[in-house]
Amino acid sequence: MSKRAFDLLGASLGLVLLAPLLLLIALWIRFDSPGPALYRQQRVGRGGRLFTIYKFRTMQQRALAGPQLTVGADPRVTRAGRFLRQYKLDELPQLWNVVLGDMSLVGPRPEVPRYVDCYPPEQRRVVLSVAPGITDWAAIRYKDENAILARAADPERAYVESILPAKLDYYVQYVRERSFWGDLRILAHTFAAILR
Repeated sequence: MSKRAFDLLGASLGLVLLAPLLLLIALWIRFDSPGPALYRQQRVGRGGRLFTIYKFRTMQQRALAGPQLTVGADPRVTRAGRFLRQYKLDELPQLWNVVLGDMSLVGPRPEVPRYVDCYPPEQRRVVLSVAPGITDWAAIRYKDENAILARAADPERAYVESILPAKLDYYVQYVRERSFWGDLRILAHTFAAILR
């Protein structure tokens, strides 16, 4: 089975099976704080093409124009948002991005343009040669990224100088070693990490 066929089948099945949960989450967000249930943001995809990523909104609507990094107990995060972020449920709408072909189930996480500009040229070429994914090894290893950044004196600098280079190493490794069985392994580790 090709990667695209697997992505399409997995994402479509996920959207159908999770439809009741997605609806409940959307209603919870709407009742918890003013604003839409979904959050849209421009991310950099395959070949450097910009696309709109979909996530459940986890911040106050008025705060969405603030800093792009979320650090520790960020006061902008809503009550529902804290729960959704903890269990990565805010990422579920990206199944629609997979159906649209902007993303894959597994692949390097897509970044906003300002951080992609920090990629060294060769790593940028490799990472952007594939479709970005909902999960990968970096997403698993850095699932507590917000807590890590909260301990930094300058979170923005810590992200650009420490976390982003480490993530890029994982991204490049994924691109060079990717396989169907490797993707299944990453998905299994992702579910296990969420359950833990």
